[in-house]
Amino acid sequence: MSEFFDEMLAKNQGAREHYQAFHDWLHAQTAVSLSRKRAEADLIFRRVGITFAVYGSDAGTERLIPFDIIPRIIPANEWSKLESGLKQRVRALNMFVHDIYHEQNIIQAGIVPAEQIFRNAQYRPEMQGISVASNIYAHIAGVDIVRAGGGEFYVLEDNLRVPSGVSYMLEDRKMMMRLFPELFEHHKVAPVAHYPDLLLDNLRSVAPQGVDDPTVVVLTAGMYNSAYFEHAFLAQQMGVELVEGQDLFVDDNHVYMRTTRGPRRVDVIYRRIDDDFLDPLAFRPDSSLGVPGLLSVYQSGRVTLANAVGTGVADDKSIYPYVQDMIRFYLSEEPVLNNVPTWQCRKKDDLAYVMAHLPELVVKEVHGAGGYGMLVGPASTRAQIGCFREKIIARPDAYIAQPTLALSACPTFVESGIAPRHIDLRPFVLSGETISVVPGGLTRVALNEGSLVVNSSQGGGTKDTWILEV
Repeated sequence: MSEFFDEMLAKNQGAREHYQAFHDWLHAQTAVSLSRKRAEADLIFRRVGITFAVYGSDAGTERLIPFDIIPRIIPANEWSKLESGLKQRVRALNMFVHDIYHEQNIIQAGIVPAEQIFRNAQYRPEMQGISVASNIYAHIAGVDIVRAGGGEFYVLEDNLRVPSGVSYMLEDRKMMMRLFPELFEHHKVAPVAHYPDLLLDNLRSVAPQGVDDPTVVVLTAGMYNSAYFEHAFLAQQMGVELVEGQDLFVDDNHVYMRTTRGPRRVDVIYRRIDDDFLDPLAFRPDSSLGVPGLLSVYQSGRVTLANAVGTGVADDKSIYPYVQDMIRFYLSEEPVLNNVPTWQCRKKDDLAYVMAHLPELVVKEVHGAGGYGMLVGPASTRAQIGCFREKIIARPDAYIAQPTLALSACPTFVESGIAPRHIDLRPFVLSGETISVVPGGLTRVALNEGSLVVNSSQGGGTKDTWILEV
């Protein structure tokens, strides 16, 4: 792995220009004062209940996501390029999902193989030929961005099903403003607090045709879901009801919510549960989380689901290698943001390369998420690599491989003091009548020294992300 890019410090040249003021402030702080601020943040987060469930964890089901008090700072010119690339990418992805459920032009053009779509676990034949409001499928997208050793940005993956993490972006900012108000007096940091208003406006804009004052709800799987805090937080911030499947019912081809004043029609459902659990009559019959008959109402255009059923086919890692071609095909533009070079193990030559270079590569399950089911070759033992080799040989079509990028690092306050830790960035892109991106996103940080896995489910933490306004 090559040398990583340091977000704050330019090699042998001191702090980068956009970090200079913060760098000077940081060096005036003592370890004791920083430790007190971190302890204060942990105490407040615990009181508020900002937790994340880690399935299968020996430490228990709920824990705090570690919060780092040193922000990740991005200058306006860099953000401008990222924002342009994110909007372009999500626009093309929405066009792709619409296309595969309608004309299928991209398949006929030979750009994406048919089997990669129709054999995809996230493909939903029930959506074939079904129109959705404004032809928008991914109303909320979380696109993971990394910066490599030369300072260049790459898209690591697209999260289009039920992307999470935006509540931590908002709470991290509130915490930084509470702990260090003086920093915001001396830095023109673009605000993020308006995200819930943008989200609500976005959801209202894609209500079924003819509905002027739509009722919006957030559908959760319940308090035992790993992101339940976020579900409740966003519902509260938008001023809409948080509901479970049992709170909704279908009657006369409409969806209604049970209330103390009687049934109330629901027009837009921001659903935070997977397709399989949405409707026991259409998908998993054993699901108690969904609403019987919901898919039928959705197919008739009388309720909007965000994100749309079947959107997951576009965020599968087996589809990821084709996104840049999608941009060229649908938009007649060159991609602003690059993909990470990717080998598809289902291809004979790619598989041969991966088998020969396994200790150097990162290998991922095409349907995997949350950092599970992956191999980071340089950080793995010979036995782990051997075990993973057998998995790939048994099911080559289930894996992709990528070079082990030297993810950029940001100074982080850890037990030993201030030290570089690897990071990524998840901006959130909202698609409705317009496409918008709140400046910044969720910066995730791998807290273990040398680790490249930033996922909260794998022990990662978060940082506030500052986009400096001109």
